Amino acid sequence: MQMFLSRKQKIYEDYGYILDYPVHRRVARKPALGEIAQLVGERFFLLLEAVVRPGVSLDIGERVFIGRDSRDKILYVLGLIEYQDLTDIARSELEHVVENIVRVNEKRFVEFFNSSTPISPRMHALELIPGIGKKYMSVILRERENTPFKSFTDIQQRTGIPDPARLIAKRIIEEISDPNVKYRLFTAKIARYGIE
Repeated sequence: MQMFLSRKQKIYEDYGYILDYPVHRRVARKPALGEIAQLVGERFFLLLEAVVRPGVSLDIGERVFIGRDSRDKILYVLGLIEYQDLTDIARSELEHVVENIVRVNEKRFVEFFNSSTPISPRMHALELIPGIGKKYMSVILRERENTPFKSFTDIQQRTGIPDPARLIAKRIIEEISDPNVKYRLFTAKIARYGIE
């Protein structure tokens, strides 16, 4: 589940979730013909700005196709933006939208609990999740050794962890909002001129 990308490896999002539309404060550096939406990507949680097709209406939290093939609601993606470039509305919606992405992609994030590994001799990746310390980590490791977890409910019932989806979402928000976070479990690091 940990993401290790070389500096030259390009990554793309196929789907994004609307954080703010229409964006009333112009952020992107490229000229745009049409209304702008701010989005968060579904797979790598990239923050993006995109031009919306004329006549299309979007709702905050809506999932839209932003991949390379024909897009029905997005005309084109302007590019990456950083957390500080988000509008106030986009920032206020981010946690809710990210938590929804985690819940919709439950299997992917349950697999993190089943397969995460140590990231250093003294720290396990599980400990980077808010609310999970050494005690919960030990319980998770013991339980997954007996039987892999099947769902967030299964994790919660067998370990006592309160709302694993919300805890994962909090970690993702931490990685998105802090460019200096040392370990990235779910997101790509955005450098000033691209993705690291």
